[in-house]
Amino acid sequence: MTLRRLFSFAVLALFPVLGTVRAAELPGSGRTFRMVIVPQEDRFTPFALTIHVGDGVQWTNFDTDDHTVVSDDSFNTGGQPQTNQLLPGTDSNGGKPGTFRLRFRNPGTFVYYCRFHSHLDDDHQPVAPGPEGGIQDASGNFGTPMMGVITVLPNNQD
Repeated sequence: MTLRRLFSFAVLALFPVLGTVRAAELPGSGRTFRMVIVPQEDRFTPFALTIHVGDGVQWTNFDTDDHTVVSDDSFNTGGQPQTNQLLPGTDSNGGKPGTFRLRFRNPGTFVYYCRFHSHLDDDHQPVAPGPEGGIQDASGNFGTPMMGVITVLPNNQD
């Protein structure tokens, strides 16, 4: 078994746990962060997260391809406007998963997507990029838009 295949099996075995468990505290904050995983396919998981003001989110890209975390400022009420962060894949990051963290200081929503795998239409809805910039598979499919949403609650709500 190759090292890459062994790594893939390990990631898939841990995947259900990583996507649902609260992770460690952010240094000096007393607040936790949650994880969003890009498995070895074009999607963010979990799709939706609910956190509290002061909590953070870490995106980790286990895919070989690069992805991005781009805010949808039309719907973004949870802060972090104009986010446009590269999330390197293992092929361009020395075999290591790329990571990116944000801490949320305002209640609201944070809608995000990967600019390589979706864009917003005239109604601000994410759609797969299509022929003018999309990544097409051998069957001609441009895939499902790659996006997610984070709901940030005030600290006094559960």
